[in-house]
Amino acid sequence: MATVKVTDNSFESDVIGASKPVLVDFWAEWCGPCKQMGPDLEALSNDLGESMTVAKIDISDNPETPAKFHVRGIPTLMLFKDGEVIATKVGAMTKSKLEEWIKENS
Repeated sequence: MATVKVTDNSFESDVIGASKPVLVDFWAEWCGPCKQMGPDLEALSNDLGESMTVAKIDISDNPETPAKFHVRGIPTLMLFKDGEVIATKVGAMTKSKLEEWIKENS
């Protein structure tokens, strides 16, 4: 399953109202570390299959949601479960570190 693009308008239904956990990547096209993590997030999305959604929101095009969740640096990853943030990580990570972080927090 590929990553899902989320916007300010769709965040409520795609993430807050999701029936399964959602990993949200707050990123921007101009952010080198964000782009570097892209392939790992795609692979992770495929690995997790139906157990979790991996979503991406471009903070340049969608400024409301990052402000609401106090995103100050990117990449910022937030793990949502039942509409609530259960974990936050700022900074680029390898795929193995991402997997470890998700296991620790889900």
